[in-house]
This record gives sequence, structure tokens and C-alpha cells, in this order.
Amino acid sequence: MKIWHPFTQHGLNEPIIEIETSDGEFLITPGGEKIIDGISSWWVNTIGHKNPVVSEAIQKQAEKLHQIIFAGFTHKPALNVAENLSKFLPENFTHVFFSDSGSTSVEVALKMAVGYHFNKGSTRSKVVAMEHSYHGDTFGGMSSGARSVFNEPYTKMLFEVERIPYPVEGKENEAIEAYKKLLQKEGGKIGAIILEPLVLGSGGMFFYKPFVLEELYKLSKEYRVIFCLDEVMTGFGRTGTMFAFNQTNIIPDIICLSKGLTGGSIPLAATVCTKEIYDAYLSEDKAKMFFHSSSYTANPIACAAANANLEIWQNTDILADVKRINEFYLGQIERIKNLGGKNVRTLGDIFAFEVQTDGNDYVSNIGVKFYEYFRKNGVLLRPLGNTIYVMPPYCISKESLEKIFDVIENAMKEYL
Repeated sequence: MKIWHPFTQHGLNEPIIEIETSDGEFLITPGGEKIIDGISSWWVNTIGHKNPVVSEAIQKQAEKLHQIIFAGFTHKPALNVAENLSKFLPENFTHVFFSDSGSTSVEVALKMAVGYHFNKGSTRSKVVAMEHSYHGDTFGGMSSGARSVFNEPYTKMLFEVERIPYPVEGKENEAIEAYKKLLQKEGGKIGAIILEPLVLGSGGMFFYKPFVLEELYKLSKEYRVIFCLDEVMTGFGRTGTMFAFNQTNIIPDIICLSKGLTGGSIPLAATVCTKEIYDAYLSEDKAKMFFHSSSYTANPIACAAANANLEIWQNTDILADVKRINEFYLGQIERIKNLGGKNVRTLGDIFAFEVQTDGNDYVSNIGVKFYEYFRKNGVLLRPLGNTIYVMPPYCISKESLEKIFDVIENAMKEYL
């Protein structure tokens, strides 16, 4: 039996590279080749591959408890995750619901929000999302994400979602006004809005200003719409703060967390909500419970990894490394512009720009050419169509950052 790899067109016979081990910012092949992981292995790895503190926590937990049913039972690692997460979140967040991936954390959030209104006796069930957004590959995630080549075959199976424009710099008020008009027309039917805060990831690393979130939040509160933030990618330092919403003056109703929750070691997700959301399900009527679960809810080993990661965050100034990386990026902006890069931008650990066009085409051939060039030169960068971005683990050395941008420069000279 052969393996079917994700986001891979096997008909193109692209090479599949075996990785034997990893260390820090490096992926290491059986032959000893070191590949710089310039995208944190799809944005999950924050503190570096094979972090010894996390590895030790995983090993110790594996000797005690693997997996148990989480309905009617609990365990110390999960209790500790809840306690440790609370140290980084406003006290308004009182409850955490565990799942196993970013996509499922979004499914949980959408169900929480719509179920909240249902239990309150309301029929509000419409969801609002932003153009170009991406919220995962499960059906709720695909429905709330932008319609694209990602989900085109399943369009008729997806539920209807209202869209507001992406807030282009200088035209942010158009997105805010569009949401306001939508609420004035459909406010009584809208149950939730879900947004990627400050950065639309898979849509093309599009950035927008914090004040937009604040204005959308104010409107949501006015019309009693549950405000959900998908911090799966942006959480745990990617934008320069622990969570992206920390750059605003808002406290959302629900946030979705995954990827960096365990430092990129083992799958785990958390959907965190306020007491108001939780209380809508608190009843002596069993029919009002939150009907969601997965077989591996709150896996003890994954929770142990998350606790180790959160303790590292508590004891180490990790954001200083994010700042260090961003300062390096700032020195690369003119370099990339002079090479023909367009819309060059950076935020926290993220550096992005377009080649050839200002738009984004995920299946663009130019992206394939760049990916192959990067790979052959010891760097893992995986362009989003014609959008090239860098998002490494925070432990990355200056030497590795320099090599990434040297390889980018050589690729641009080769293909532009």
C-alpha cells in the first residue's frame, strides 16, 4: 500500500523526501542533509523541533497514561492545560473544550456559537466570515472559509456563509461598513462571525490592521453576534504577541487554538470560551448539553506536551526571539523589493510577498518552480501560489535566516 500525501499532486511525480530526525530549525534526512524548516512544518512548530523539555514530558506521560474516555472522566494533564492556558488569557475565558486539530477546534467553535443561540430559544444560525479566509478542511471549516480550488468539488455540500470584504489597507472602512449593513439587514439571523485575526493565512498571508477587529467586535456586541477568532495559526507568538487579539482592546467570545499549543510536537486543539457561552449549556435538561466529542479528546500525552510548552512560555521570553526575527525581516524588505517582490510585508514571525502579480493563485506554476528551487538548496519554503512567505521556528539562528533569504534572492534572479 502506498501513501497518499496531503496537498500533493502525485501525477506530477514530485519527490517525497524522507526525514529521519529533526533538531531546532532543521529537518534531517537519512543521508544527513539538513533542511531549514522555513515554514515551521505548516506553522505548527514554534519553539524548535525535538525540544528536549517537551520530549521529556511526552516520555514521562507515556509511562503513566495514554488515552482514556473523557466523558465523565478527567486526568491531571488536562487539568493542568486548563490552568496553564488561563495564565495567558483574560479571566473572561472560563472554559476550554479539547479536540485534536485546528479544523476541529473551528467546528467546535461554530457549534458552540450556534448552539448557544438555540439553547437561548433563538433561531440565529447564520455565520459570517471574511473573503479569502481559511478555517480548515472539515465541512464547517470549508463552509466558513473562502470558496476556492481547495473546496470546489464540495461547494453544493457546504452551508451558506455571509461574507464581508477583506479590509484592504486604506479601505478598511469598506469592510466595516459592509458588516454593519449586513447586520442591519440580517442581524436577527446571524449567530456568529469567525475571523482569522490580523493575518489571513492560507488565503495568501494577507495582513490587516488591529482596529478593524475592534470595529467588527463592537458591531457584533451591538447585534448580539458571537465573536469567534481562529487563532490556530496566529496564536503562540506568530504575530509578535502571544495571541493576535492581544494587539487589540477586545476580548472575543470564543477562540480556537491548535498548532503551537504543543510547540508543534503532537496534535492537540482547544476551543476556549467565556462563561456566558458555557452557561447556555448548563442545565438539568440533558438535551441541552454540548453534543460534540472525538475519540482522542484531551489525549494525556498531548496534554503533557502542551503543559511543557506552556511552562517554557512562562519561564522564557520567547517573544524576544520573535522580535529578533522581525528585526532581521525589516532589513530584508528593500532587498526583496529591489529583486521584484511586490507587496512586501512583515508581522511578527511572518515575512511575505508576491512575485509576478499582486493577486494570488494557489496553483500558480511559479510557486512550483520556487518550491523546487528552495528544496534543492536546502530550504523548506512552500509558496501559496505566487505568494512566498517565511515563518520559521523562533529558535532559528541568524545564519539560517541569512541562508533562507540568500536562497530566495537566487531564486528570484533565476525566475523573474
